[in-house]
Amino acid sequence: MDLGLAGKTALVTGASRGIGRAIALGLAREGVSVAAVHRQESEASLSLDAQLEEAGNGSYTVTADVADPAAVERLVGDVCKRYPRLDVLVNNAGVVSHKLLEDLELDEWRRVLDTNLTSIYLVTRGVLGVLGEGASVINVGSAVALRGMPARAHYAASKAGAVGLTRALCKELGPRGVRVNLIAPGIIETDQAGGLTPEARARYSSLAALGRLGDSDDVAGVALFLASDLSRFVSGMTINVDGGI
Repeated sequence: MDLGLAGKTALVTGASRGIGRAIALGLAREGVSVAAVHRQESEASLSLDAQLEEAGNGSYTVTADVADPAAVERLVGDVCKRYPRLDVLVNNAGVVSHKLLEDLELDEWRRVLDTNLTSIYLVTRGVLGVLGEGASVINVGSAVALRGMPARAHYAASKAGAVGLTRALCKELGPRGVRVNLIAPGIIETDQAGGLTPEARARYSSLAALGRLGDSDDVAGVALFLASDLSRFVSGMTINVDGGI
């Protein structure tokens, strides 16, 4: 199916690995010119750069800490210089750690909230001037937001905040013709899931109605739908991609 994305432009944060990488490459293969953001250069970011170059549509990687206001300002300036109009914004950058509340220091609370939630505010606000009518903002949250999990108070709070921010922005940006939605993945085969024991993997798989963990392409497929005009009347939604947990 032709999604009608060829010739469009996109900015994807947290793009060097996992879900962000799958979304960036999925968009590029549909003919979208993608600015793929990563926090620091690595083997993963270099290989992503090579894959985006193969797409041959002006996609590129760029280094920026999207939790840092000054870095976001520089990022936005670079992207807007290359792409005077932005059609798709994917706020995917995120971090997680496991800390019981009694061990959760304020610095760690702020690190997770700033990366997972404040970055959405910074980047979305930064590109407002180039988000044209019909643009799609896609925030990547987590199924944990509404379920909670021990030792994840900071992570769950950041992802729940992203749900509320998505709802507010859909109301605010809707009159401009901009859609805002959130994808809430379940347990996905990323670096984070790589440390699961066989027992934990089996337990998490059994929680899903489909009987398996998800993969990054499962999430990227939903992102492509939300980026395209197939979802032109979908806004303010949280779409669970969790296999039916």
